[in-house]
Amino acid sequence: MAQVEATTERIIAADAETVFDTLADYSGSRGKLLPEHYSEYEVREGGDGEGTLVHWKLQATSKRVRDCLLEVTEPTNGQLVEKDRNSSMVTTWTVTPAGEGKSKVVVGTVWNGAGGIGGFFERTFAPKGLARIHDTFLDNLAREVEN
Repeated sequence: MAQVEATTERIIAADAETVFDTLADYSGSRGKLLPEHYSEYEVREGGDGEGTLVHWKLQATSKRVRDCLLEVTEPTNGQLVEKDRNSSMVTTWTVTPAGEGKSKVVVGTVWNGAGGIGGFFERTFAPKGLARIHDTFLDNLAREVEN
């Protein structure tokens, strides 16, 4: 099994604290930012950053749906890590200042891919598909926080 990775980044015209707080607000703003690929969104514990347990289904393709139960941690300032209890998938959101009133958001997801020919196709196509989903999320985030 090879590790598969998808990374996307965006400069957003809002300060890093506002952007991070919006991302960490699982019980409020986060659910509104999710693209159509997400369903059954539910906060099961917490709701604000560290200690949150959140569930959703992610439909990456017409045939591929992941049932995700994610534990949220904040290992460093400006970083949220979502570890899926149901798989090897880990998504890390990093928000840093990027000049006056701007922030840089980097979202990276890694997981252990399948082996064989299926794994080849997963490593080839899944990162691009997930990057498109993350791009849509970042578009929604920008609309939510930009003045």
